[in-house]
Amino acid sequence: MKNISVIGTGYVGLVTGTCLADMGNSVTCIDIDTGKIAMLQRGEVPIYEPGLKDLLERNVEAERLTFTTDYHEGLRDAEIIFIAVNTPTGVDGAADMRFVRAAATSIAQHLDHDAIIVNKSTMPVGSGDLVSEIIASNLADQAVEFAVVSNPEFLAQGSAVADFQRPDRVVLGSADKDAAGRVAELYLPLRAPIMMTDLYTAEMIKYASNAFLATKISFINEIARICERLGADVKEVAAGMGYDHRIGRYHLEAGVGFGGSCFGKDVTALENMAGHAGLHPQMLKAVLDINHDQRMLIVDKVVTLLGSLRGATIGVLGLAFKPNTDDMRDAPAIDIIHALTAQGAHVQAYDPVARETGRAAIGEERVSYVTDAYAAATGVDALIIVTHWNEFKALNPTKLHAVMRRPIIVDGRNIYQPDTMARAGFIYRGIGRTTPTLDVEVTANGIAPQRPQPVASGTKTKRPARAKAEER
Repeated sequence: MKNISVIGTGYVGLVTGTCLADMGNSVTCIDIDTGKIAMLQRGEVPIYEPGLKDLLERNVEAERLTFTTDYHEGLRDAEIIFIAVNTPTGVDGAADMRFVRAAATSIAQHLDHDAIIVNKSTMPVGSGDLVSEIIASNLADQAVEFAVVSNPEFLAQGSAVADFQRPDRVVLGSADKDAAGRVAELYLPLRAPIMMTDLYTAEMIKYASNAFLATKISFINEIARICERLGADVKEVAAGMGYDHRIGRYHLEAGVGFGGSCFGKDVTALENMAGHAGLHPQMLKAVLDINHDQRMLIVDKVVTLLGSLRGATIGVLGLAFKPNTDDMRDAPAIDIIHALTAQGAHVQAYDPVARETGRAAIGEERVSYVTDAYAAATGVDALIIVTHWNEFKALNPTKLHAVMRRPIIVDGRNIYQPDTMARAGFIYRGIGRTTPTLDVEVTANGIAPQRPQPVASGTKTKRPARAKAEER
């Protein structure tokens, strides 16, 4: 068992601290947000993350996990100190390091014993040196010895607990091999590959990993647009690509693009680093441009179907940037809803867990936040799927059709089959999907599909002569 301190109780810090406590360590989490720490001390979790609340409650009860705003108390006896604070995008695209600087300064002012400092937050290449310099220049006790280790996180929101407990790899970078080895001991119970390298390389591994995943998403979205023009189905294209072990099937889902606190921020920061190094990262720029355009593609599809958004009511299913989280950071829903309302639409929005965080991020002008999916669809001129919650996949098409004013669905996550939705009477548009051919008519209420006529019982459908010949 080791004594550990974790500075920052956001997604990374709280999951890291809780999981390390669950491995038998004594962990103290430090945060300057008094409201958040008060919540945690009451056993309330300020973020939605599956499995985290139960894990936190168990380890608080076992007295392995505590929370404080006091650095002196929080660092007492800590052998390893994790910095897990936010590194948001700054005004110039670079990572904003003010919270890292503040944490490093506070560590130096309160550290009275030797310790290892671990950079867990995503930090630009060279941040290990920065943290080392800040601590060295602000140490209250110059006799204290410390080492800095980079240990980038690879936690995906919605599966962060499982990602920590069953990692693909653990990356450690340091100029001090003994310090890196002591941090490695923490992860031995996980039985995961441990890669030990230098500081700069460890920091770059994190950025390169996220940039590659973001590139896969933007690539398949570019392919989706081509598929639409050429009559191919991107779902089948992605499936065929994914069978190739050199490509893999993950992150090949066409849709509204990526969001959240990592991909966009990290690609932007890497682009900034490359620019400062005198390089021209053209592909990284394209990844970000495609991702932004993909959000507006959803709005364009609705406008094409309705002709105008002025006075229209649009239902939006999903606010969080992905399922199983309430995180609204860089959520596609923000840009999509703002674009809809800017063109005169009223929006009825629903998300299973992100209604309040969505309200705070988007605002209430021309937006109503409702309590279930059918309420979001009631009386709308079009329904947009933005987040692929399982709940939305299980909606009853007949009930959905009955409550909508115009049966138009723009599926930004391709969760439905085009032919199934067409047979149910919807005008359906996905991303890169083949569009079913159905006759439509313009009614007083706008576009409406002609429902396919059922084939009478016992009626035989005449089949093309070519088909019969091929069977023979």
